[in-house]
Amino acid sequence: MDETKIIYDVPATLVERMELRSLIAQRVGSLQVQPPLSMHDLSDIALQLMEEKQLPSSFKGWLMVEIHNQVWKAFVASIPYERRLLLLPKCLSHSTKCEAEMDEFGLLCHRCGRCVIPSLEQKAEELGVMSMVAEGFTSVVELIKNRVVDCVIGVSCLKSLEKAFPLLISHAVPGMAIPLNFDGCKDTEVDSGYVMQLLSMRSEDDAYLLDYDQLKQEVQDWFAPSSLRQYLPSDGRQTLEASLQWMGNDGKRWRPYLLAATYKALSGRTEVPEDVKRAAIGVECFHKASLVHDDIQDNDDTRYGKPTLHVRYGVPMAINVGDALLGEGYSLLSQCSSPALLAAVAKAHVELCQGQGIELEWSNHPQSITLDFALDIFRKKTVPAFEVSLQLGAICAGDDASLRQTIHEFSDALGIAYQLQDDVEDFAGQEKLELRPSAILGVLCEENTPSFIEELLQSDDVIAFLNQPIHKPKLDQALERVKALVEVYHQEAIGVLYQLKNVELKRLLFRVTERILNKNK
Repeated sequence: MDETKIIYDVPATLVERMELRSLIAQRVGSLQVQPPLSMHDLSDIALQLMEEKQLPSSFKGWLMVEIHNQVWKAFVASIPYERRLLLLPKCLSHSTKCEAEMDEFGLLCHRCGRCVIPSLEQKAEELGVMSMVAEGFTSVVELIKNRVVDCVIGVSCLKSLEKAFPLLISHAVPGMAIPLNFDGCKDTEVDSGYVMQLLSMRSEDDAYLLDYDQLKQEVQDWFAPSSLRQYLPSDGRQTLEASLQWMGNDGKRWRPYLLAATYKALSGRTEVPEDVKRAAIGVECFHKASLVHDDIQDNDDTRYGKPTLHVRYGVPMAINVGDALLGEGYSLLSQCSSPALLAAVAKAHVELCQGQGIELEWSNHPQSITLDFALDIFRKKTVPAFEVSLQLGAICAGDDASLRQTIHEFSDALGIAYQLQDDVEDFAGQEKLELRPSAILGVLCEENTPSFIEELLQSDDVIAFLNQPIHKPKLDQALERVKALVEVYHQEAIGVLYQLKNVELKRLLFRVTERILNKNK
């Protein structure tokens, strides 16, 4: 059984529930961890408590939810009342005597007093907390993402929470979930005094929460032509003008965004200083330069739905534009106050070239490989691309050797998980696929005969070769092994974040993992 699977039993009495909540509060306090925690972390703590206190295994889900609540408690208390949402389920209403109507936003309570909903909504109103009666937490994620509210205090049955809980955790949504005392979808009950207690708590400090959408738009604006020319001056000739145009082309600006977000999470500042902005644009220069060179090396004709630079200007000029962008990137970093920025980028630059070099060398002389060989390429070619933006953001915020090591370990696991998943997705379609040193190839070489490997290495279309009936079972077996590894490295990345003390950085990296690996689509 999956160790994170929730079982639906709730302790039978209020006294027992409150005693266990007190025990959980003591345990969480002793751990000195900050939110969010992963499902695996919550599961581990719950299992420890169950073993120590001889609790039934059926309490596991309830314990996980209450551990989650205690981890978030101090942070939620620092969020102003007007930025909170109380979410209640319709099943708390009286099933036969309720006079309320339902509209697109939820239950329109008449406050007849026949159930606990009116008293909870009245308490929320007195405090200035928004409230709504609706089913499910999914819509709440959108309210949080759109900054309508900053956190949710919600009541739900454990059965519904099993579906919603992983979504709330992967999106690092600040909040607390109070399980109903029993399931049944009508005439349910909740510890209303406990809900009011959580609703009323308020600390003197105000939480710092990043406005992700605002920052994304701000970063996009840095790459508008008028803004770029302030940082990348041109002599009007082809090389620098092509560089500027290439920099302003389509793109998600993922790297400069991560640098700026890491800086803001660590510093707590609302504005992005010029040094940080220069570093962020510099990182994008390196990325865009690598795309120019990769397109040449991979013989790609289009990028962003348009002709690649070497198709448009020829290979020599494209190489020159890529080299110019590298120079512009280093120039921008040299204008920043910390020399550690240059050292970090130079290290990543060399590692990327090493990884690409190993891949190109193999492509010239294809041979049998191991999975470890493929993972080594990922560590050199993929991991630095994930890591460098986070490292530069941390350096700009003041630098910290311990934090940078954590970022390295997180990036290593996430970069490998991403590349493993990308390898799997290469085999999802039927389009022609050229051979490269992938994790799938590594597993196929480890698990099959020399004669099969020789045929595979000589194939012009890997998809067509491996989809032959005689070979398809081998491909399916390799895909399953690599898919399992994706989850191993995904959990390793999240596990690295356990001891991070900065809540907003931790939230950012949870969300980055969700976005990169497209979990809980």
